[in-house]
Amino acid sequence: MIQLDTQLGPYDLGLVPAEAQRLERMGFDCIWSFETAHDPFLPLAFAARSAAHVRVGTNIAVAFARTPFVTAMVAWDLARASSGRFILGLGTQVRAHNERRFSVPWVAPAARVKEYILCMRAIWNTWQTGAKPSFKGEHYQFTLSTPFFNGGPIEHPQIPVYLAGVNPLMARTGGEVADGFHIHPLHSVRYLKEVLRPSIDEGAKTRGKRVDDLILCVPPFLISGETEEERSGLERAVREQIAFYASTPTYRGVLDLHGWVAIGEKLSEKVRRGEFSGLGDAVPDAMLDAFALSTTPDKAPAALQERYRGLVQRISVYFPVPAGHSEARWKRFIAAFRAAA
Repeated sequence: MIQLDTQLGPYDLGLVPAEAQRLERMGFDCIWSFETAHDPFLPLAFAARSAAHVRVGTNIAVAFARTPFVTAMVAWDLARASSGRFILGLGTQVRAHNERRFSVPWVAPAARVKEYILCMRAIWNTWQTGAKPSFKGEHYQFTLSTPFFNGGPIEHPQIPVYLAGVNPLMARTGGEVADGFHIHPLHSVRYLKEVLRPSIDEGAKTRGKRVDDLILCVPPFLISGETEEERSGLERAVREQIAFYASTPTYRGVLDLHGWVAIGEKLSEKVRRGEFSGLGDAVPDAMLDAFALSTTPDKAPAALQERYRGLVQRISVYFPVPAGHSEARWKRFIAAFRAAA
């Protein structure tokens, strides 16, 4: 059964508790935070303590901006605070953001993030069992621990780790070491079927698993409004977001599958010139249809189920629930979504 999640809206820490409770009352299965202009972990501490049942997780936190030990600490604390409801979602981001925004080196991202996850698990194992720290890798190590720096055992030590990615190599890496995989918003059902799932499966086989043994989470663009004004506004926002993602050279493989590389190159040139206004105008209807689901509000729940049935286990609609939307509206949506399973 596919679970339905949502993105955390306001990151004002004073508003997070009430927002988490509101989303839990609506019936969502998980609340995800993401790393853009705010720290992704801090609001989840408030959400975990104010909501009683809904899961909380990062989608995503940038791995290389933190050491494995730093991430292990905050994840351990959130697992404790949430009584085991925390999911750690990690991503590598792209080279430019690592080097020029986070001031960290860009070296062998797939191999490095694999080692990062293994190192974190070694740290957690030491804290939970008292095992001697002995992890030595090419990029990370954990060979020193004293009681003063030990997080100590917790009730729910098995923290699910999801890896995010766009391209086949990162998908294969997720299959090798992760518990789940965050599909990038810039995807099509065809790309999911022909590229990502086979790559995850290839990686999973190295440890005796299959792609369906992992939890695949997808954040689709949904264009569906109760008024023409709402629908038009969503379509403009989705076109702009697709254009922004498509301008990133690292994501060019998604476009290549559909024959849209030239559009991506054109968008890259506009972004390099700082021409962000009107980016969405370069997104043709065929691209919009491939990367977004456009339907009426009454048909949207069943349409999401039909689009992703048998492909993923979690769906989190890309845009957060607007503050003005009533709880009753989303309760009906979620009930219809589950009824269509």
